[in-house]
Amino acid sequence: MKRSIVLIGMMGAGKSAVGAELARRLGVSLRDTDAEIVRAAAMTIPEIFARDGEAFFRARESEVLARVLRGKPGIVSTGGGAWMRPENRTLIAGAGVSVWLDCKLSTLWRRVKQKPTRPLLQTPDPRGTLERLMAERAPAYALADITVAVQDSDSVEATATRVLDAIRARRPDILEPA
Repeated sequence: MKRSIVLIGMMGAGKSAVGAELARRLGVSLRDTDAEIVRAAAMTIPEIFARDGEAFFRARESEVLARVLRGKPGIVSTGGGAWMRPENRTLIAGAGVSVWLDCKLSTLWRRVKQKPTRPLLQTPDPRGTLERLMAERAPAYALADITVAVQDSDSVEATATRVLDAIRARRPDILEPA
């Protein structure tokens, strides 16, 4: 690979799972920015949010993203809010191709509603919060280089195939040997 493939999208879109499948198929590393933050902080994301707040977390997220993008090209799975920071979009554009895994609200809700690990959804109306976040973030996500619509019935493997097909069609230079 010449450049990294950076997966963006809402929580529950499948960035980590699809990223792992893409990394396996392409024989490259997967770097999950959320997992890197958790490892460095020795705390869960909800613990970081509770202790230090979202702004602190977002700053660490940007630092981790910059570090992983300086490394060898591979698959990068980002947190749902990473793409919202213009500086992160610039970093990603400089080092890779951004791929938005675009899911319907019903799919996202089905995937995240039972997970207490989503600090932004710890509200009196988590589904409403998810819907609001999706509406706020969609215009920024639409700036991605490539959009792959993810259907409720799609498997991880099918989504990974669609991502690779989209990259081959729109950005074949990404997959050429360095």
